[in-house]
Amino acid sequence: MLKFATIGSGWITDEYIHGAKDSGLWEMTAVYSRDQARGEAYAQQHGAKLVFTDVRELAACGEVDAVYIASPNAAHYEQCKILLEGGKHVICEKPLCAQAAKVRELNALAKEKGVVFLEAIMFMHLPQRAVLEEALGKIGKVSMAKIDFCQRSSKLDRYLQGGEVPNIFNPKLETGSLMDLGVYCVYPALHLFGRPESFTADCVRMETGADGNGILTLKYPDKLVTLTYSKLGQAGANTDFQGNEGTVYVESISRLANLSLWHKDGSTEELYGEDEKFKLMGWEAKDFYRYITEPEKSREEYAHCVELSEWVAEFLEEARKKMGLVFESDAV
Repeated sequence: MLKFATIGSGWITDEYIHGAKDSGLWEMTAVYSRDQARGEAYAQQHGAKLVFTDVRELAACGEVDAVYIASPNAAHYEQCKILLEGGKHVICEKPLCAQAAKVRELNALAKEKGVVFLEAIMFMHLPQRAVLEEALGKIGKVSMAKIDFCQRSSKLDRYLQGGEVPNIFNPKLETGSLMDLGVYCVYPALHLFGRPESFTADCVRMETGADGNGILTLKYPDKLVTLTYSKLGQAGANTDFQGNEGTVYVESISRLANLSLWHKDGSTEELYGEDEKFKLMGWEAKDFYRYITEPEKSREEYAHCVELSEWVAEFLEEARKKMGLVFESDAV
């Protein structure tokens, strides 16, 4: 088993810890928190024996092989860099960084140090992705895809009531709808179809300056791919891939849940159901482990993840420019 530490104490970290432990490949040994008492409470909750309030001390700890990062987006670059320089393997929640140059820098640093640096995006590690890709091969020529992740934020009511700006709607933390939910749409688009020849981007801005929702239209020589994402309302249409022989429907693109194949004769074939969240994140943990322990066998697969992380970062940065979404770190 490999030993891992965590940065971040939200529900997403809880689910990753559950999934990593459930895999039988990982042992949680440490927690980082800016607050000692909060870190101790979180460590006790999950059975970790070490608590750090200094990332550099965590990076130097010999009892930690790898670190899972789920801190605010604006903290990713600095924390990843320190840990990679310390020789730790790192899996960091999406998006890695607001600027593509930083992602390229961190990928190069990981290569130099001989460690694995991975963006935590479930789509790339779920076995049902193979089910989706096989189904796409059965629907003929795809001419249009509509990839959707619209999920009303649990923090929206607090924001609308005034007096508080939740982290997710605070541009100072490099957040907003694109950098939260939009990433889940961009990844499958670029993985399945490659880089578009051009794209348009529009969004609805909130008073904080964050984007509440957005629509991206990607143009390929033979198809159009629209990405819709929102934290202001709930989706009803979800995701579909339209071919001349049928349509592949996906209820949840982030979880790849409830996949079905609609044939041109009107018949429907159910392909995959739904898994618990910790199971989904467990697949990330399993691949992370495999990339570390079986580098030769997983070289090509890991290299694709690295390359795609850079493509996604470049796309997100260009999309923000088109929509006029500026972060303080853009000027650095």
